[in-house]
Amino acid sequence: MPGAAQAGLAWAAGASQVASAASAAASAPASAKLPETVRIAAVARSAPAGKTVFAGASAQVAQDRWLETELGKLGVRLEWVPVTTNAVAAQVNEGFASKSIDFAHYGDLPSIIANASGLQTRLVLPGGSLNNTYLVVPPNSTARSIADLKGKRIALHRGRPWEYPFARLLQAHGLKLSDVKILNLNPQAGAAALATGGVDAFFTLSDAFVLEDKKVGKIIWASKKAPEDWKMRAELWGDGAFLQRYPQVAQLVVSAYLREHHKAAAAADAGRDSYIKSEALGGQSEEVVRRELEGDSTQWKDRWSPLFTPAVRAHYAAEAEYAKQAGLIAKPLPVDALFAPQFVKQGLAQLQLQDYWTR
Repeated sequence: MPGAAQAGLAWAAGASQVASAASAAASAPASAKLPETVRIAAVARSAPAGKTVFAGASAQVAQDRWLETELGKLGVRLEWVPVTTNAVAAQVNEGFASKSIDFAHYGDLPSIIANASGLQTRLVLPGGSLNNTYLVVPPNSTARSIADLKGKRIALHRGRPWEYPFARLLQAHGLKLSDVKILNLNPQAGAAALATGGVDAFFTLSDAFVLEDKKVGKIIWASKKAPEDWKMRAELWGDGAFLQRYPQVAQLVVSAYLREHHKAAAAADAGRDSYIKSEALGGQSEEVVRRELEGDSTQWKDRWSPLFTPAVRAHYAAEAEYAKQAGLIAKPLPVDALFAPQFVKQGLAQLQLQDYWTR
């Protein structure tokens, strides 16, 4: 396959250019100060033997160690900051507020809430996580859709990325948040409430399959065939001040994630399997990960697209408007200020991937 070989050579040449840029920065004058450490927060799970394993693209970046090596050439240390699945939003936003982290791979709605409250973070790399959302009811429930749950108790963790898809589902059936009784519970508490009969439904992510397997819940709706805007987005965000002060270091971080996005997308089935096994290493059931991806309308390559497309902007604009209407933020948020696309643009050029993903 000459075309594939040529693409591989071009990618390798691009990777070399990124490394060369890092070397050039390393030989820069001492006056060009760099941070001692770059700290990236990412969702982590406890694997066997007590090892901490990260999820999603961050797992691939951590395993590859390219970023760690390139930062080391600059005399900069890489620190991974684990956050728990039940409190990602709170831990990351607190980390940005206290300046104890520089980057985070986490959800869209918490990022909107953070910026509306005065923090200045920037989306530096879209894509890589378009997780589906699920509506789960007890096994003996007669409900067949969200419309059947009007006036009922639904467990939903407010302010988390899947609240917006839930609102879209309600809207599609002519309902509002006030038409159901929301119990603000984190995923673990929501699952327990469903199992014990404390709620009539639970809106969540792929842990819905675990509830089905335990026969304490059944899925009556999934976002797999819904518009892509209904999926949960978790993406790479950076501290605004850090990006301005250390652009060359920020570029290495973004380029490291770009490399992994491309490897996952380009390898097709192999990339998919590698991603699934990586998620399974972190304690997630491999079967659950496969079921999450099975039948999804989003193409595998598109899932990893890092492009700042009009659709990405429209998603954040609509979500910011929802956040204001739902009382999650006090005033309108100008979403264009949230984006820092220059790092993806430069990274794609360095890796010679400008034409790999299309709009």
